[in-house]
Amino acid sequence: MYNNLLNQTKSLLGNERNFLSNSSNFASIVFHLLPNINWAGFYFFDGVKLILGPFQGKTACVNIKIGKGVCGKSFSSEKTIIVADVNKFDGHIACSAESKSEIVVPIFCEQKIVGVFDIDSPILNRFDENDKENLELILKEFEFQTDLSNLDSKIK
Repeated sequence: MYNNLLNQTKSLLGNERNFLSNSSNFASIVFHLLPNINWAGFYFFDGVKLILGPFQGKTACVNIKIGKGVCGKSFSSEKTIIVADVNKFDGHIACSAESKSEIVVPIFCEQKIVGVFDIDSPILNRFDENDKENLELILKEFEFQTDLSNLDSKIK
């Protein structure tokens, strides 16, 4: 599954650098290839807060303060966070009552954090270390293929 996701990411993004096009297609690939998820998408840093980017799934929170919720904490720590049960995560921001577990992976440009990629599941304990390792690897490919420089000026 993850080899397929990596290959499709390389193939689809290989000839395009635009951050909006690539993030839109990447969210769609993840949403349609990973089993048992109900939301996949980006939050990008606008210089002050995280702001909703391209995603697949039901509507979502638009603004997230740095350090708040799973996305904000992943951004501030610059580390992937796996949440087995979102109802037990202190400060969880509930955008959908259907989501039960979550993984958030930070996104970097030239070693500077520029956003996060968030995936939700309606199943408890959906994500594990295997998901973490593979998603981090695949997002490195996304970062490599995508022009994320000056991102905050592009989304304001």
